[in-house]
Amino acid sequence: MPVDRTIRGRVAVAGVGETPYYKHGQSPDAQFKLTLMAILAAAEDAGLDPREIDGFATYANDANDAGRLATALGCRELRYANMVFGGGGGGGSGAVGNAAAAIHAGLADCVVVYRGLAQGQGVRFGQAGGYPTQIAGEPATWIPYGVMSPAQMFAMRTTRLMHEHGIERSALRAIALASYHHAQQNPRAVMRGRPLDEAGYDASRWIVEPFKLFDCCLENDGAAALILVPAERAKDLRKPPCYVLGAAQGAEYRSSAGTHNNPDYATASFKTVAPRLYAMAGVGPSDVDVVQSYENFTGGVVMSLIEHGFCTYEEANEFLTLENLIAPTGRLPLNTSGGNLAECYMHGLELNIEAVRQIRGESPNPVPGANVALVSSGPMVTPATNVIVGSEATL
Repeated sequence: MPVDRTIRGRVAVAGVGETPYYKHGQSPDAQFKLTLMAILAAAEDAGLDPREIDGFATYANDANDAGRLATALGCRELRYANMVFGGGGGGGSGAVGNAAAAIHAGLADCVVVYRGLAQGQGVRFGQAGGYPTQIAGEPATWIPYGVMSPAQMFAMRTTRLMHEHGIERSALRAIALASYHHAQQNPRAVMRGRPLDEAGYDASRWIVEPFKLFDCCLENDGAAALILVPAERAKDLRKPPCYVLGAAQGAEYRSSAGTHNNPDYATASFKTVAPRLYAMAGVGPSDVDVVQSYENFTGGVVMSLIEHGFCTYEEANEFLTLENLIAPTGRLPLNTSGGNLAECYMHGLELNIEAVRQIRGESPNPVPGANVALVSSGPMVTPATNVIVGSEATL
């Protein structure tokens, strides 16, 4: 990676903030207010005056307009506003990468990455129905046959994965159990106080094969934010800097071919993205201490971990066990806040916050000596994005 074309170590996360997380439709506050609350919490965490924010980066068709946020926060100047394409959670790490790139390029000096979500006040993600009686284009090739929700669409990809590579249900179950295990120690987790064991997972109802209830993410209201600044500025702020080591986004050839017709069907879309991430970060899979992987559904996590090189298809059933995936002793602690399955569904941005907390030593499930944390966002969507953050020891 050419020295002049990398963000490695040039930008740091200075602050993180979240609102309380609520079950779908139960937030007492409007989505815009939730977003402001999270940004103010991130500024407080960093020890920054929120009026210093001059850039905004988001994703997933976030409805909270950057100009309106800048006005409400009293920002002295708006220099940068950016959104990653796509309505799914694939853009969380991409928004972090875009913010870092903007700072390194001199487009802004203090960029907040944010996601506000109050599904009770607008669209309900993941719900089937609400389609017009007359449809055209690609939806006309799948809606008449009953494929109407993300669970159904991604179940087809996961079924192909399991068929082609012999992936067993135990691998999917281990991912769900690890998330619920970590949530029990996390005071922010919606599913804290609701532990899950093998019997509970196995007895849960089918959503759409191969997904049972606990293979599917939650539906929540709330907001989350991270504030990024130049690395040299971060050293003077309240919390230890968490450096952006690398970021990447994209997908493989014809990944969005219509009607589920992409050439590589059983993929999380990281096969071409992960190598670019590692090249920029200057690390490999064996250097990663903890992973936060977006789980819309557990099948995508299996794909993502394999495509990031943590195990092979042949090793997956043996590698993906509860013992290997939990902090502090697992070989690869995964989703240590509870993730989308058990902490909350904040379109995955809470995973980026948990990566920062692991590097700072502030996680509710700390991995001892964690210096390198990887976040993968939005398996099975385009663009898929990822980011690696690290401590000062990694520079």
